[in-house]
Amino acid sequence: MSKLEVSARMTVRKGRLDAFKRQAAECIRQTKEKDTKTVRYDWFLSHDETECEIREVYESSEGLVEHRMHIGEALDKLFSEFADDHAVSVYGEPSAQLQELARRMPEGTVKWYSFIEGLE
Repeated sequence: MSKLEVSARMTVRKGRLDAFKRQAAECIRQTKEKDTKTVRYDWFLSHDETECEIREVYESSEGLVEHRMHIGEALDKLFSEFADDHAVSVYGEPSAQLQELARRMPEGTVKWYSFIEGLE
């Protein structure tokens, strides 16, 4: 399994929904324009508009590293101004470089899952 899948979850800060949506749109715009190894980058908002989940797929760990380098400033702004409680689940085998990036995040933010078996 060379592809890497990610599920990122966060809460939207009270009173910041419109600004959150604008910043999400900026993250998506930059991803479309800059990334070369991103297969999926879909944002979902809960019905009560208080939680968001991003479903991501990358060709490899290097794709996620590239993505983070491309939109790092936009994501930093999202989390500093509009979102809280960021948690990430990563499905697949991370490269050493990706593991190093994850170590910079607060402890417990990233959970790793290794592939066991499936349809592919």
